Amino acid sequence: MARVAQVLTCTPEEKSALIQLSRSRSEEARLVERAKIVLLCLDGMRNDEVARELSIRPNTVGVWRKRFSEQGIPGLRDQPRSGKPATYGPELKSRILSQLEQSPPDGLARWDGGTLAQVLGVSDDIVWRILRKEGIQLARRRSWCVSTDPEFTKKAADIIGLYLDPPHHALVLSVDEKPTIQAIERPTGYVKTSSGKVVRGLKSTYKRHGTVNLFAALEVATGIIRGKTTQTKKREDFQDFMEEIVRDYPADQEIHVILDNLSTHKKNEDWLSRHPNVTFHFTPTSASWLNQVEIWFGILSRKALTGASFPSKENLIKALEDFMSAYNQNAAPFVWRKREVKGAQLRNTISNLCN
Repeated sequence: MARVAQVLTCTPEEKSALIQLSRSRSEEARLVERAKIVLLCLDGMRNDEVARELSIRPNTVGVWRKRFSEQGIPGLRDQPRSGKPATYGPELKSRILSQLEQSPPDGLARWDGGTLAQVLGVSDDIVWRILRKEGIQLARRRSWCVSTDPEFTKKAADIIGLYLDPPHHALVLSVDEKPTIQAIERPTGYVKTSSGKVVRGLKSTYKRHGTVNLFAALEVATGIIRGKTTQTKKREDFQDFMEEIVRDYPADQEIHVILDNLSTHKKNEDWLSRHPNVTFHFTPTSASWLNQVEIWFGILSRKALTGASFPSKENLIKALEDFMSAYNQNAAPFVWRKREVKGAQLRNTISNLCN
C-alpha cells in the first residue's frame, strides 16, 4: 500500500518568508530550492509531482517535507557538521612561527613557504594557510630610515610647523632636485601573455641619450610645482634656480625654503645675504622624507617616467615640462600625515608580533 505524504500547514508569516526565500538571489541555491519544495507541498502537490516540477528525486522532497513539518523554516537549513578531522593540530602554528625565527638553510637569504614546509615535514598548503591567517607575507618587505640626528626633534618640529602653521603672509617652498634622469629609448606597447592577460610591454634592450637633472620647488600652500632642468647639479645651478623662483615674488615677501642636507644646499650664505627675505630650513639627517617635494617626485616617476621612451634628451625635457604644466592645472596641497614607526619592531620576534 502506497504511503500518503504528510499534509503541510503554515502560518501566513511563514508562507511570506518562504516566498521571499524562494525568490532570493543572495541565499544559497540549495536553500532556495528547499523553499520551493515546501511551497509546492503546501499547495497540495504529491512528492512525485513536486519532484517532476523541480527535476529532483521524490525522496529529496520527502526529506524536506518532513523537516519542515517538524522544525518549520529553521529545519530547511543544514545542521552543523563536524567536518573532516584536522590533519594538523594548533601546535603547528607555533612550530612555523618558531622556525621563522631561525636562520634559513644555507644558501637562502630568507624563508619561503615551500622551504618551511620541507623543513617541518608538512604540506605547502597548510603552511601558506597558516601564514595567511597570521598575516605573514614572507615575500613583501618594508624599509625605513631611522634618523640619528641629535637635533631630530627640534628640526622635525620646525619643518612640520611650517606645514601645519606657517608664519602669517609667508610663503613656504619645498625644494629638492631629482638627479640623473635618463633619456632612454626603447620600443613599448601592449602584449598578450601566455595566460591571456594583456600587459604593458617593454623591450629589454634600449638606447641611452644622456641624462638631465630636475630642480623642483613645491608651494606647500597650493601644491603648485615649479621646475628647471639642468645638465649639472652644482651649487651654482641650485642658486640660479632659487634666483628664478624668488624673482617672481615681491622683494619683501617672507620665504621659507625646506631643504635636505645635500652639500649643494649648504654653504649658500653669500646668496642668502643677497636675499634677506629667504630662510633655509634643513630636514634632520637621514630624514629627507620630511620634504614634501619628495612626494611629488614619486608622482612624477610613476606617471611620466616609468615605462616611457625618450628618443632624445630634448624629448625628455619636454616631457618633464609638459607633466609639470598638466599637474599644475589640478594642483592641490598635500595633507600632512605622520605614522610612527618604531625601530624596536626589528628586534621583536614573529611570535610577539602575531600574538
